[in-house]
Amino acid sequence: MKIPLRYQMTEYDCGPTSMLNAISYLFEREEIPPEVPKNIMMYCLDAYNGKGEFGKSGTSQMAMMFLSSWLNQFSKARKFPVYCSYLSGDEVKISTDSLIVGALQQGGAVVLRVLYGCWHYVLLTGARGSEVELFDPYYRKRPFSVSGIELISDQQAHRNRRVAFEIMNREEKGPYALGPTDMREAVILFNNKTRRTPEKTIEYFL
Repeated sequence: MKIPLRYQMTEYDCGPTSMLNAISYLFEREEIPPEVPKNIMMYCLDAYNGKGEFGKSGTSQMAMMFLSSWLNQFSKARKFPVYCSYLSGDEVKISTDSLIVGALQQGGAVVLRVLYGCWHYVLLTGARGSEVELFDPYYRKRPFSVSGIELISDQQAHRNRRVAFEIMNREEKGPYALGPTDMREAVILFNNKTRRTPEKTIEYFL
């Protein structure tokens, strides 16, 4: 059974919430072992703020890298068909020939680090034309004044935003910008049982 994606409950837990949403998006509730949500929460929220307060700088890039590795090892040990790929730097871009859009076309999901006032994690679930579809765990009712960002309110199991490629690829500050190249980060996740092969992907999008 699929369940609606969730919103973060504090100002800081966008990282674990987006990872939990990726698992919920890719798998049926009955398929998910309890160790997966337990360890997502255990490994995230590890960053200290300037006052030395634990968790109040959210989730570090190192934690996301470690969590990706843990999920791959757990997949092998427990035969849970998840596969993760950690991207950083100039690998992280949004274009028709990028690794990220290619993964979305194959039925994957992408936890992406973007700028949204501060560094923030969201879940990409689809790409159509020159736009990506994503679920932002930060709850918002007010429409965006920026052209190229659309609020979606009736598809809570899949997406709540639609954002233009050009908005996301910006290096300067702005909502959903990927920011400076050397600070970029993404985690690609697949359900190996439902992943479309490149051949099937080409047929699907023709």
